[in-house]
Amino acid sequence: MMLTRPIRSLAPWLAAAVLALAPCVHAQTQTPPGVQPGAGAALERLSAWERQDRGVAAPQGLHEGPSHGPTPTRLPGGQVITTQGLMALLQQAGLPVFVFDVLGSAAALPNAIPAAWAAQGGSFDDGTQQQMAQMLRQVTRGQSNAPLVFYCQGPECWMSYNAAARAVRLGYRNVLWYRGGLEAWQGAGLPLARAGATAQPVGARPPGALPPDAFGPGAAGR
Repeated sequence: MMLTRPIRSLAPWLAAAVLALAPCVHAQTQTPPGVQPGAGAALERLSAWERQDRGVAAPQGLHEGPSHGPTPTRLPGGQVITTQGLMALLQQAGLPVFVFDVLGSAAALPNAIPAAWAAQGGSFDDGTQQQMAQMLRQVTRGQSNAPLVFYCQGPECWMSYNAAARAVRLGYRNVLWYRGGLEAWQGAGLPLARAGATAQPVGARPPGALPPDAFGPGAAGR
């Protein structure tokens, strides 16, 4: 189901890239379907895999169980974005987007900022939260409306969920949980970078308004 309300404090067109993962058909596949970059129908199938609903409720706070296992389809206070939406978001010229690698594997999304330590459970008053606050202030230069994307392994990885939840609690208005994570990115055939490489946000100027069809024909109706 497509969100109808825009992400807070950003241009309405950004909402077209984000999917609220309402209950979907329970997916059986455990690996993402391979697609060619730019293949619309195949990307839609990949998005369906990313939206699979395993019947898990979002916790009130941080996840305290195992790091790997079925995850919820929503992030309270934030949004969930698919590979198709993230690709479109990163292609917008002049829009600074900060991507955080909460997995810590050898490969990462291009320009991802290492943040595996942010996956810790605990509380919103612990040392990890204080470290998170300091890092995000530094990275965003105090812009609480900057798009922040958090990812880890895939739909059965809780690490990026915790990191995203911490960012939401700190008051950041546009927190995006890339639930499909590294598995979906690889499934789309998209390029990877060496983890820990120098990371920079995509774009160089504040977000600006774009046409409603910036994410392709019919994007607003999906």
